[in-house]
Amino acid sequence: MKEPKQKKCKSKGCGVLFAPTRPMQTVCSVMCAVLDARIKREQAETKKRQEQRRKDRETRDKLKTRADWLKEAQAAFNAYIRARDADQPCISCGRHHTGQWHAGHYLSRGARPELAMHPDNCHKQCAPCNTHLSGNLVLYRVNLINKIGLDRVEWLEGPHEPLKLTVPDIKAIRDKYRALAKQLEKETA
Repeated sequence: MKEPKQKKCKSKGCGVLFAPTRPMQTVCSVMCAVLDARIKREQAETKKRQEQRRKDRETRDKLKTRADWLKEAQAAFNAYIRARDADQPCISCGRHHTGQWHAGHYLSRGARPELAMHPDNCHKQCAPCNTHLSGNLVLYRVNLINKIGLDRVEWLEGPHEPLKLTVPDIKAIRDKYRALAKQLEKETA
């Protein structure tokens, strides 16, 4: 009678050559079979947890309001601004310091919501200027003119059409600025 062809054990980390005693045998011993079953069970549980997290995320997304989506998009935009201007000083006072940095808006988000996520209207700003000095706008404007030019500053100060963003538009903006921030972080790392 012909001896069975040698197989390599499929159990993780084993890889021993063995002669199978049963058809469809993939492991060399009982210990390898137990280990293989444990690994498959853990993989199935991990897949089940991932699926549950995905369903939970979808449920949370369905419950979000337009304001919730805008908040996420604004956070992604602000993170992008801080990454874009990471090596620059505060737009208002020109200081480099170790404190907290904000994405400071020249024209406030409340007064000009259509410019809330416009890159020319937002720059890296230190917390004291943004919070305690209400943006330190006089110096902000002077340095903004030096940075982007008088024409673009005057355009910012001019009238603008209100934005009528839908939830898919807001999601697209959020995803765009997340990707840009991630790309900038990769480039500086």
